[in-house]
Amino acid sequence: MPRRSPDRVDIEVGRRVRTFRLQKGLSQEKLGDQLGLTFQQVQKYEKGINRIGAGRLQRIADILEIPVADFFTSHKQGGVAPAELFKLLDTAAALRLVRAYSRIREPKVQQAIMRLVESIAADNDRAAK
Repeated sequence: MPRRSPDRVDIEVGRRVRTFRLQKGLSQEKLGDQLGLTFQQVQKYEKGINRIGAGRLQRIADILEIPVADFFTSHKQGGVAPAELFKLLDTAAALRLVRAYSRIREPKVQQAIMRLVESIAADNDRAAK
């Protein structure tokens, strides 16, 4: 029997579970404990390998203190699709960077940091070619 590949909706819901979990500061193990699952099962959910049933998704939403609809929101916000935002914040490091940046109140400091990061990224792109 051929193995099915993950559905794009399952992948997107899993990505959002991961992003909201990281935002809440929970490890896969802690979320799994609250759900009565292993961290490996949470990993499979987050990668979209295993589908999350409706009841379990509701429990995850309750634990993360968000509405279930937030796992499925597909409208654009500010010209950027939420799916793109979730891809950008898919790592703990990216989320930490955004959180730290958002705490900076001086516009000149924000601009200087932005120029620095963009310069580093451009150098990295040139080095990769």
